[in-house]
Amino acid sequence: MEINLIRKSGKFNFEATNSGGFSVELDANPAIGGTGKGFRPMETLLVGLGGCSGIDMVNILTKQKEDLKDIKINIKATRREDETPAIFENIDIQFNLFGELSVAKVERALQMTFDKYCSVSNILGRSATINFTYTIN
Repeated sequence: MEINLIRKSGKFNFEATNSGGFSVELDANPAIGGTGKGFRPMETLLVGLGGCSGIDMVNILTKQKEDLKDIKINIKATRREDETPAIFENIDIQFNLFGELSVAKVERALQMTFDKYCSVSNILGRSATINFTYTIN
């Protein structure tokens, strides 16, 4: 795995590119001179958590032969602002699932995702409390 970053403009605006050619722009908080031209680095960690857990949920529910029509994920987090670095303290992740789904299988998929498969939640969970909830629509 390799990521390359180049500075695009201003002090803190970077473009990160992976080996597949996909890119994301990063920028700092305006309070320290950022210009709002991209994700803040801590936001990208939450994007990684959402992507990792979402991929795992879809994969597990598919293997369980559940009829998942769609999935939407909302993440809210708080940081330890009184410390440096200001790491995450609490992360709440809400899964909105669509389809005819078994509650037992959804709950099993969530447990497997967060206890076993999602590498990002495993890393973030070492310093923050991660809470997950779900709705079936």
